[in-house]
Amino acid sequence: MKRKPAKRISYKINKNIYGYKINKNISATELRLVGNNIETGIYSLKEALKRASNLGLDLVEINSKTNPPIGRIIDYKKFLYEQKKKTKKYKQEKMRTKEIRLTPQICEHDLLFKRKHAERFLKSKEKVKFTIFFKGRSIIHKEKGKILLLKCASYLEKFGKIEQIPIMEGKKMYIILSPKRLC
Repeated sequence: MKRKPAKRISYKINKNIYGYKINKNISATELRLVGNNIETGIYSLKEALKRASNLGLDLVEINSKTNPPIGRIIDYKKFLYEQKKKTKKYKQEKMRTKEIRLTPQICEHDLLFKRKHAERFLKSKEKVKFTIFFKGRSIIHKEKGKILLLKCASYLEKFGKIEQIPIMEGKKMYIILSPKRLC
């Protein structure tokens, strides 16, 4: 004897992709209405829908977890647009910082090699932090380190701009370059 497959019951609540119920999809009997052109208060669902239709706007259930749920009378498409804009802001990637370490006694060839790396980082829209470590008695030559950092910054002037001037912090000195925005 063959068994019939069980019917699949869909428990999907009629919500949009952001999880907001609108107009007739709201299941609550009472709502706390908030908004710019509405008196804040508790209204029945029928009365809230009536007010929304009189204004030519939509009734949106903002928070269903409170008792009574919070509703707002707004233009729904404009509301969705603002929500998309907010999520897009949060999804933007933070700018990373790449650190390039130098010594005050670095030779010209090594410096050129490091500057080419920095150029590549700036082209790929990443910040670059040049750091000079002073070991032992080399701390006496702070001016030499500052000149070296400014020399690197002037070489990379067409790819990035100085975000922070050379700063001495303990036994290290650093400068931060950020990429120029392309127009």
